[in-house]
Amino acid sequence: MFFGRLSRTFGIWQLGWIILLVQDARGNNDAKRLYDDLLAGYNRLIRPVGNNTERLTVKMGLRLSQLIDVDEKNQIMTVNVWVRQEWNDTKLKWNPKEYGGVERLYVPSTMIWLPDIVLYNNADGNYEVTLMTKATLHPDGLVIWEPPAIYKSSCSINVQYFPFDIQDCTMKFGSWTYDGFQVDLKHIDEVEGTNQIKSGIDLLEYYPSVEWEIIGVPAIRNEKFYPCCAEPYPDITFNVTIRRKTLFYTVNLIIPCVAISFLTVLVFYLPSASGEKVTLCISILLSLTVFFLLLAEIIPPTSLVVPLIGKYLLFTMVLVTLSIVVTVAVLNVHFRSPSAHRMAPWVRRMFIDILPRMLCMQRPIDEWHNNPQQNRVRIRTCNGVEIRESHPASDDNGRGRGGPTTRETTFENVRNSAGWLSRGMAMGESDLLTPNNNIPMDSTVGLRERKKYAPDIQKAVEGVVYIADHIRKAEELNEVMEDWQFVAMVLDRLFLWIFTLSCIVGTLGILLDAPMLFDYREAIDKKKL
Repeated sequence: MFFGRLSRTFGIWQLGWIILLVQDARGNNDAKRLYDDLLAGYNRLIRPVGNNTERLTVKMGLRLSQLIDVDEKNQIMTVNVWVRQEWNDTKLKWNPKEYGGVERLYVPSTMIWLPDIVLYNNADGNYEVTLMTKATLHPDGLVIWEPPAIYKSSCSINVQYFPFDIQDCTMKFGSWTYDGFQVDLKHIDEVEGTNQIKSGIDLLEYYPSVEWEIIGVPAIRNEKFYPCCAEPYPDITFNVTIRRKTLFYTVNLIIPCVAISFLTVLVFYLPSASGEKVTLCISILLSLTVFFLLLAEIIPPTSLVVPLIGKYLLFTMVLVTLSIVVTVAVLNVHFRSPSAHRMAPWVRRMFIDILPRMLCMQRPIDEWHNNPQQNRVRIRTCNGVEIRESHPASDDNGRGRGGPTTRETTFENVRNSAGWLSRGMAMGESDLLTPNNNIPMDSTVGLRERKKYAPDIQKAVEGVVYIADHIRKAEELNEVMEDWQFVAMVLDRLFLWIFTLSCIVGTLGILLDAPMLFDYREAIDKKKL
């Protein structure tokens, strides 16, 4: 019982499959019969028109799948597109009722006439579609052919604002054989009365690029007349406007260059006596040379314009070169000595009195010269004679340059007067006491003491005068050297401000010159998403 019911069910399923196979075979027979009838005697080399003077209209459109690459150095744009072409073939019409209701027929494109639409500005030698996919035939004679293709078109790259640049690349399509009187080429979305299409490329299947964003894909139909012929030659030019995504170049190129340029400023913050200043400048110069080599590998070798990043690198290199020159000059000033250079009054006035106040610099004041109690020098000989010496009031800088010191007057008198002890010049009688410090030198006992100790005291004073002269000359020499060192410090501070302002103004002036930074148009490939 059970096996009998199972066998009946299986028989019903077999009958159903046989009916479907018969119907499918019948349908395939209709399509095969239609295919044989349409292509019987069909010549794919002849333009499919009823009259030879009749113009055949071919409509064309592009569907962009991927922007594969934009080669700036070789100026080539590579895209993956679907080329949609439509035309009417009078020899490929049929009545669907006569062929079992067949509404569409897919035939190999190599079996029918195809318009020889090629990419005029091709860059790799393949001007036409290489993958010959099947074409779709409709009963009214409409033929639709949409093969995929990878085109490499030449693109004039404008590197003036690289890497903040916007490029306009074009793809020009037209018939290679037929003129405008034989084949009229139009855009699929072209409106009667106008030859411009705002959105000339379909982006529904577009895969966004990681380097570029599309901000416009207009198309325009042109008719060009060549000197050889009187007939027009129509073409459709697709304009792809792309804007570079600058994150990669900002992180890997712009920021390091800006950081290196501001390192130039730190050269003037190092002490003037540091020999590493020139070393730092040369190291910065070498790093900029490396960036120039990287830039030459990216952009095309053009002599028409200098790219934006190239301008900035040149600006930075000029700053570094100037910093080396200035650093050498500052080092020369820092190590000047009184024996070789004399400071001019205007230099002292400008770099010691005026500029330090303008640059918020204050020279340290010598406390020893500024304290009147410490300005008094007491020297006692081995015989107990005490010699007192006082300095006059110091000048504004605390250097005591207002006039000759008491030491200078006293010691000069000592050198020029042979009877210094007898006349008591310069130091005064009251300043010379006997060894017991309580007998005046002008008394009778004092006279005997002066005669007794005069040769020893005179030798001691001469020794003191020699030492004092040596100390005075050393102090004067040191003061002049310190003045030159202070002038070098002022020069460093002055150029620190000058180069800082130059770096800021130059960086903003060059980098903000790119129009893309102020282009707020939204990318149309983002609108799709």
